[in-house]
Amino acid sequence: MMEHQDETRAAYDGVVDLYASLFADRLETRPFTRAMVGTFAELVRGTGNLRAADVGCGPGHLTAMLHDLELDAFGLDLSPAMIDHARRAHPALRFDEARMEALPVEDCALGGVLAHYSMIHTPPVELPALLAEQVRVLAPGGLLLVSFFATDGPEPVRFDHKVAPAYSWPVDRFAELLADAGLTTSARLLHDPASERGFLDAHLLARRQ
Repeated sequence: MMEHQDETRAAYDGVVDLYASLFADRLETRPFTRAMVGTFAELVRGTGNLRAADVGCGPGHLTAMLHDLELDAFGLDLSPAMIDHARRAHPALRFDEARMEALPVEDCALGGVLAHYSMIHTPPVELPALLAEQVRVLAPGGLLLVSFFATDGPEPVRFDHKVAPAYSWPVDRFAELLADAGLTTSARLLHDPASERGFLDAHLLARRQ
């Protein structure tokens, strides 16, 4: 049986064109998310370290947005088909295939990591190790912005995402995992995306201690 990463990679490889067409607006129709990404970029610029990784970059639309916001941004994704699309769509930017739990980045190198709904497919038992990897590549004082689906219950909830199985999280539980990884949460935003799933959209902005 394939590991869940392999299943997720194969699923995203199969929906590249559709996925890119749905999210090509680079958040023009998502004001809350756009505000958090803009705040993240401003705070990363404030650290003086402009290097930022868009981890789980998909077709590269947010990597391009971070570049427009004056960050030295590059994209990483599990799906080779997504990386191929991102390179074609944004030839001036760097995109590489990589797993989130083994980033091809040196220790303490980055001013920021953006994880935009890219952790949602990770089983809860594996999430602490994945967060530790994001912290490893952040310089002290560096920022992580993680976005995910939120649930009101006490435990993560597995659900059938349109691409691959995914998990929604209680926001306080996710914030505790960030703290355990060595991150201090400085802002959180919850909003209703009018989703048929009934989940809220959640964004947590945290800084490496």
